[in-house]
Amino acid sequence: MHKSRHILAITAVLALAAALPCIGQDAKASATGFEIRSAVYEAVDGSGKADVTEKVKAMVKDGTLSIRVTNKDLGGDPTPGRVKRLRVEYAVDGKPQVIVVREGGHLEIPPIPPWQSAAKLIPILQSDAPLEKKSDALRQLAITGNKEAIPVIAGLLTDEKLSHMARYALQTNPDPAVDDAFRNALGQVKGNLLVGVINSIGVRRDAKAVEALTQLLRDSDAQVASAAAGALGRIATPDAATALKQAVDGAPKATQPALYDGLLRCADALRSQGKAKDAQAIYDKVRASEAPKPIRAAAVRGAILARGPNGAALLVEQLRSADPTCFDIGLRVALELPGKDVTQALTAELGKLPADRQMMLLRALSKRGDQTALPAFLASAKSGEKDVRLTAIGLLPEMGNAGAVQPLIALTGDPDADIVRAAQGSLATLPGKKTDDAIVAMLDGADTGRRIIAIGLVASRRMKPVIPKLLKAAADPNQEVRLAALKTLEQLGGSAEIAPLLDCLMSAKDRKDMSAAESALSAVAARDENPGRCAQQVIERMAKAAPEQKIALLHVLTAVGGPSALQAVRGAIDDPNAGVHATAIRALGKWQTADAAPVLLDLAKNSADAKDKLLCLRSYIGLAGNSRLLRDRRLTLCKQAETLVQRDEEKKLLLGALGGIASPDAFAIVMPYLDNSATKEEACAAILSIAQKLTHGRRALSKNAATVLAPLKKAAQTTANAHLKKRIDVLLKQAQTKARRR
Repeated sequence: MHKSRHILAITAVLALAAALPCIGQDAKASATGFEIRSAVYEAVDGSGKADVTEKVKAMVKDGTLSIRVTNKDLGGDPTPGRVKRLRVEYAVDGKPQVIVVREGGHLEIPPIPPWQSAAKLIPILQSDAPLEKKSDALRQLAITGNKEAIPVIAGLLTDEKLSHMARYALQTNPDPAVDDAFRNALGQVKGNLLVGVINSIGVRRDAKAVEALTQLLRDSDAQVASAAAGALGRIATPDAATALKQAVDGAPKATQPALYDGLLRCADALRSQGKAKDAQAIYDKVRASEAPKPIRAAAVRGAILARGPNGAALLVEQLRSADPTCFDIGLRVALELPGKDVTQALTAELGKLPADRQMMLLRALSKRGDQTALPAFLASAKSGEKDVRLTAIGLLPEMGNAGAVQPLIALTGDPDADIVRAAQGSLATLPGKKTDDAIVAMLDGADTGRRIIAIGLVASRRMKPVIPKLLKAAADPNQEVRLAALKTLEQLGGSAEIAPLLDCLMSAKDRKDMSAAESALSAVAARDENPGRCAQQVIERMAKAAPEQKIALLHVLTAVGGPSALQAVRGAIDDPNAGVHATAIRALGKWQTADAAPVLLDLAKNSADAKDKLLCLRSYIGLAGNSRLLRDRRLTLCKQAETLVQRDEEKKLLLGALGGIASPDAFAIVMPYLDNSATKEEACAAILSIAQKLTHGRRALSKNAATVLAPLKKAAQTTANAHLKKRIDVLLKQAQTKARRR
C-alpha cells in the first residue's frame, strides 16, 4: 500500500520535472521565484477537505518544500476513516504547476533528481537523527535509492527498530547488490528480523538464496522455517521445489502448512512455464497429503488443469463427490479447462447429479460458451424437475445459438405457465435474425395463442419493422389478438401510426377495443415531436365522432396538450352530451400547462353549473400547486383563486398550493387563515413550508431570516399540533439566531 502511494507521488514529481528550470543546480538555486498559491488536504472520494495553504507555506525552508503527507504534519484529519491526498498549486518563475500526493507519501517541491535526493538522505541514516526522520529517509530511498545507498541501508537490517523500513527501502531497488545484502543478512539476524529478511528474499525471488533457505527449512523456530518455505514457493525454481518436497515428509506439524503452500506455489509456477508433468507430480503429492483442506482443494484444481483434456475424469470425480468443497472446485475448473471433450464429459454427467447441482453445472456450462453443450441444455429444458427446466431455459440465450429457437417456441405451448413464461423470456433475449424470423412466422400463423405470444415478443425485442403486421393484427377478427396488437403498438408506435390508430378507435365497436386504441393513441401522441400536427388529426375526427368516441378523443387530446388541443377541449364543454361535457371538464382539470389557467378561471367564475364551477376552481388551485410552473405565475394564480374560494375544503387546497411557493408574498395570503378555526392548522403548515423553502441553505437563511420571523411566531402561537409546533420552533430559533447576528 505504501509502495503504491509513493509511486503516485514520484510519478507526479517526475511529470513536473521537465517544466522546472535549473534541474542540475542545487535545490536552492532551482527555487528562484518559488511560490505556494494554494494547498488543500482532501478526501480522495470528495467527502471533505481542509485548506492548509498557510500551514504549507510556513513549511517552506530555503526555497524548498519537503513534507510528509500525514494528518499530524498537516494539522489534523479533515475526513476520519477516508483516504486523503494533498493537492498543492504553486508557481516557479511565474509558471503555474500542480502536484498531488496521496496520504502517507512525501512531497518535494521543487522536485530534485534521484541522485541528489539519495545524496541528501544517506547522511541522515548515518547521523544521530531521530527514529522518525530516519524512517522518512528510508521511505524516500525506496523511491530514489541508488547503488551507493545499498551498503548504508543494509547496515540497518540488524537494527530492531529500523530493519523493517530498511527492507522496504531495499526491496524496490533493482540493483543485484540488494540480493547480496539480503543473503548476507541471513546469518546476522534472528527471530522476527530473520523472518522479515526471508520474506524480502521471497519477494525478490532470489534463486541464489535457495541453498540458504533450504537450510532454514529445518530451523527450530517454526516462524523462520515457515517463512523459508514461503520464500522458496515464491522463488519456484526446480531446486526450490525439490527442497520443499524433501522437507515436507516428516516435517513438524507447525511448518507443514507453509511447506505445502510453498509446494503449491512451485507447481503453479511450473504449470505456467509449460512444465505440466512436473507440476502434476507436485499437485498429486499435495492433494494426497495431510495438508489443510484449502491447500488440498487448490492442489486438486491444479492437478486437473495440469492434465489438460485428460483431467476431465478427475474433474467429474469432484462433481460426484459428496463433499461440497470438492464440488465447488469442480465447478470452478469447469470454467477454466477448455476443450470439447471436457464439455462432453460434463454434459454426460449432468443428468446423474441431484437437481441443485444440475442447476449449478448448467450455469457453469453456459459460461464455457461451447455450443456442443446445446443438446444437453435442450434436453434439460424439455423434461425433468421444474427448477432444472427453468434454469436451462433461462440460460439458453447465453448460448446464443439459433438452434434453441424452435425448441423454445415449442415450450410456449407447455401446460406449465411458469415454463411458458420462461420460454417467452428467453425468446425475448435470444439474439439473432433467425429468432426474429421465427417470431414473425408465429405472428403469421394460425395458432391464436402463439400469435398473441409473438405479438408480446415483438414488443420485448422492439421489432419496429413488424409494425405493419401489428396494424393488420389490430383489425383481426379475434379480440385477444386485436388487444395484444394495440398494446404493442402503444409501446412501439410513432407519428406514422397516429392515423391508423385513429382509424382503429373510430371503427371500434367494443368498449375494450376503444379503450385499447385510446391508450395506444395517447402514448404515441405524447411521444410525437409535433404535437400541433397530432392534435389537428385528432380534432378532425372529433367532428365525425359519436359521443363515446369523442370521450376517448378528449383523453388523447389531454395527452397531446398544446393550444389547439386546449381549444378543442374547451369547445367540448359546450357539447350537448353530458358524458362529453363532463369528460371535457375533467380533461381541463388534468392540464399540466399554465395556458389552461384562464379557461379554468373563466369557468370557475361564470359556469352556470355549480358542480362545474367547483371542479374548475379546484383544478385551477391544483394548477397553482404545479411546481413546474414559475414561482411568480403560481403566486398570481393563488391570488386570483383567493377571491373565489368560499368553502373550507377549497381554502385548504389553496393553502396547500401556497405552501409550495418560496415567496415572502405568499405569507400575506396565508396569514388571515390563521384566524379561522377550520383552516388554522393548514395555514400553520403552509407558513412552515414557505419558511423552510425561503431559508434552505446558509445564504438563504441569512438573507430571509428576518422575513420569516413574524409568520413563524404567529404560527407557533396558533397551532395546537404539538409535532408541528416543535418543527416551527426549531426553524424559528434558527432564524432568530441568524437575524441577531445580522
